[in-house]
Amino acid sequence: MLVLFAAFIFAILAIAFGAMKSTDVYKEALARARTSAAVTEALGAPIKDGFFVSGNTNVNGAGGESNMSIPISGPKGKGTLYFKAEKALGRWNFLGLEAQIEGREERIDLLQEARRGNSL
Repeated sequence: MLVLFAAFIFAILAIAFGAMKSTDVYKEALARARTSAAVTEALGAPIKDGFFVSGNTNVNGAGGESNMSIPISGPKGKGTLYFKAEKALGRWNFLGLEAQIEGREERIDLLQEARRGNSL
């Protein structure tokens, strides 16, 4: 009985995390981290996303909002990708997109990096 309950809980979590990972905003945030020169330098390549995503995404037609944290890792280390985004007129706009690398105090601001044109 306990095994069935654990399997049920695992299935629910897998569905919930899978739903978050399938959103366009999640995929775009992860793609930006993977093409970031600073994140790639810190973690190495390839950069992979972890299982335990947290946050929420609410979409209503062409509008919505999302606020998530994504565990990421590479051959050199681990970190967390944080973002907040709003969707208007069918397009996601990142209000914040930062990577916190384990063992480092300062976060990498991916939006600032993109404005400087330092992406790979």
